[in-house]
Amino acid sequence: MTPKIEEIMIPFIDIIFYVFAAITVISATMVVCVRNPVYGALFLVLAFVASSGIWLLNQAEFLALALILVYVGAVMTLFLFVVMMLNIHIEAGKRKFVRYFPIGLAIVGLIIAGFLMILKQTHFGGASGGAVSTGSNVAALGHVLYTKYVIPFELAAMLLLAAIVAAIALALPAERNRKMQDPGKQVQVKKGDRLKIIKM
Repeated sequence: MTPKIEEIMIPFIDIIFYVFAAITVISATMVVCVRNPVYGALFLVLAFVASSGIWLLNQAEFLALALILVYVGAVMTLFLFVVMMLNIHIEAGKRKFVRYFPIGLAIVGLIIAGFLMILKQTHFGGASGGAVSTGSNVAALGHVLYTKYVIPFELAAMLLLAAIVAAIALALPAERNRKMQDPGKQVQVKKGDRLKIIKM
């Protein structure tokens, strides 16, 4: 009796999942273990790519492509250029790492405990919850995101905006090297102050 195609594909998909999962875990570990920050950013890109492969296996094409286009294509490229241009003091970073290692270890323990509590529940059964059968996971994701989770979505947007403003404020150079424009003075400028017509 010849095996069916479905019986052959299920072990193959499992193998691909474990390969992507192993790449993700190894890359995430190397991000915090390598000494060169540029290599750390590249390993983070690899972790994002492997995570998008796992999303594809779960038939979440939109999330996989968003992870590639947004994080790998834009955010991580920006991070990589910034890391390459900055003068990073490795020794100071090591001292801070040793100082905050117990706090980080406690946070990691809390996260693992939360994951174990979630895995004990029955959230990962075969039931589909309250999914919207629209034929497209993009439409289903948009429906759930902008109806049931609209308030957390807006709060996340505000948090990201505050993080962007804080990052720009921290990255600005000192006052003596800063060149700024005053929009109020620019609006009050008259053409006589900028333009002088000379008759030849």
